[in-house]
Amino acid sequence: MSIFIGYIFLGLSLAAPIGPVNAAQLDKGIKSGFFHAWLVGLGAMIADIIYMLAVFLGIVHFLEIPFMKAFLWSFGFFVLVYTGIESLISAGKIYSNTRNVEESVIRSFFSGFFMSISNPLTILFWLGIYGSVLAETAAKYDQTEVAIYSLAIIIGLLLWDITMAGVASSFRRFLSMKVLTAISILSGLSLIGFGFYFGYQAILLLFFT
Repeated sequence: MSIFIGYIFLGLSLAAPIGPVNAAQLDKGIKSGFFHAWLVGLGAMIADIIYMLAVFLGIVHFLEIPFMKAFLWSFGFFVLVYTGIESLISAGKIYSNTRNVEESVIRSFFSGFFMSISNPLTILFWLGIYGSVLAETAAKYDQTEVAIYSLAIIIGLLLWDITMAGVASSFRRFLSMKVLTAISILSGLSLIGFGFYFGYQAILLLFFT
């Protein structure tokens, strides 16, 4: 059980570094509340699980082909810049959770999913971190235990998703409109900044390698 809990904490620590998804969750939580912020994180977590499976099955090396990496960097650029601009345009608009629920739920989930699935850093991250964890775990335990400990990592990711959604929606309740608007603008600029970094990496791959 202590090993299982250790892997949960590993999942928490893997999800904790601030990146595009956390910035998007913060923005979505402020504007639309806990559920939508949670869905952004859930979408990203599904993408993480897909990459975990890719590492587990040994097919992730296909995604390291320069053309595929350039495509992902480019796709990530468009996703992040679009999301960031949308965030800036809607800064200061705090929606009720009943407004456009169906559309917002779908958009919240897929914005997180595409943000994570199109991020080559996610591929390298899971290849490096989960790949090494998988190699070490497989050397000590059988396949069933490897699957159980991988599930523990996913639980850690889910706990962080819930935590971030709770923090973001709490801002919505306790901070003034001006502060919320400022945070939303900063989140949008952060996403655009990440997007331009992705675009820069795509240009390097396409024209300078």
